[in-house]
Amino acid sequence: MSSVAFSSACAAKAGSFKDEGKNTRDWRFYVKNSVASTPPRNLEFPETKTRNLQKSVRIGVLGASGYTGSEIIRLLANHPYFGINLMTADRKAGQSIASVFPHLITQDLPDLVAVKDADFSTVDAVFCCLPHGTTQDIIKGLPRSLKIVDLSADFRLQDVAEYEEWYGQPHRAPDLQKEAVYGLTEILREDIQKARLVANPGCYPTSIQIPLVPLIKANLIELTNIIIDSKSGVSGAGRAAKEANLYTEIAEGIHSYGVTRHRHVPEIEQGLSDAAHSKITVSFTPHLMPMSRGMQSTIYVEMAAGVTVDDLYQHLKSAYEIDNLVKGASGQAIQNLNLMLGFPENTGLQYQPLFP
Repeated sequence: MSSVAFSSACAAKAGSFKDEGKNTRDWRFYVKNSVASTPPRNLEFPETKTRNLQKSVRIGVLGASGYTGSEIIRLLANHPYFGINLMTADRKAGQSIASVFPHLITQDLPDLVAVKDADFSTVDAVFCCLPHGTTQDIIKGLPRSLKIVDLSADFRLQDVAEYEEWYGQPHRAPDLQKEAVYGLTEILREDIQKARLVANPGCYPTSIQIPLVPLIKANLIELTNIIIDSKSGVSGAGRAAKEANLYTEIAEGIHSYGVTRHRHVPEIEQGLSDAAHSKITVSFTPHLMPMSRGMQSTIYVEMAAGVTVDDLYQHLKSAYEIDNLVKGASGQAIQNLNLMLGFPENTGLQYQPLFP
């Protein structure tokens, strides 16, 4: 049995496969954008479908003062059909977004309000960028007419008992959990298109499931001994002040955290198990890197009998560029809402990669 290691990497980096057996051969391959650049034929929309819809979809951003919220605001500046009508940030209520994020000063946006003061009759869809554990009650109280993409972990796990085990509190909206669709766009497009509530995946699970799920479904790799070594930029930990995220704690070093108990483990295993139709467990070790954003997951697997590295390469023509804020959070959220509202999924996301 042969083993193989490959990477799901961040901006402008090549993914690579390296055969660890006798024949060592590197394959390098690239992707043009941080989302799939060519959707299936049935998702290609005629130009007439989206003509004359300039900023016609009214958007609310809940938790706009956090990193994922601000990234959605930045990305939507380039979106031809989504216009922001409402932004909430309880601790920053009454302030302009420019006072919180000066780089957004050129956008004409409403002032921030508290969630309790938000008028949801002024929006058609909502991006919920609130902390884990606070989202369930808020989404439960939103009008049923709204399309919702939730960027927290509150609706990602299908089993509410598993949510309580890993997040330390009971799930407060179990009926909504039954309705929620997991938003890994490249894998679950058709389900997302029909959804009202989408649970946007975590950054690590996105970087891991996108390459592994197709290989599992094609029976190209063994379902045991999957080892994942992931690295993330510091913004993945959020904007709240934490001692472990201070400059002097992070700079010029690297450290693992959440070993054996990281909250993304059940999400990763849930997605891989669904693909395999049997229980899969993984060995997952995340690391915090001294950089603002970016993500790389190096994954070690055993190839199925008779399978070669070239077989894996042919099945995965492109490596996916993943970072913890765009494809790993806000960009995938926009990609999902595009699908939910019938727009081409890469609308508003055709940016050049960030570098440096």
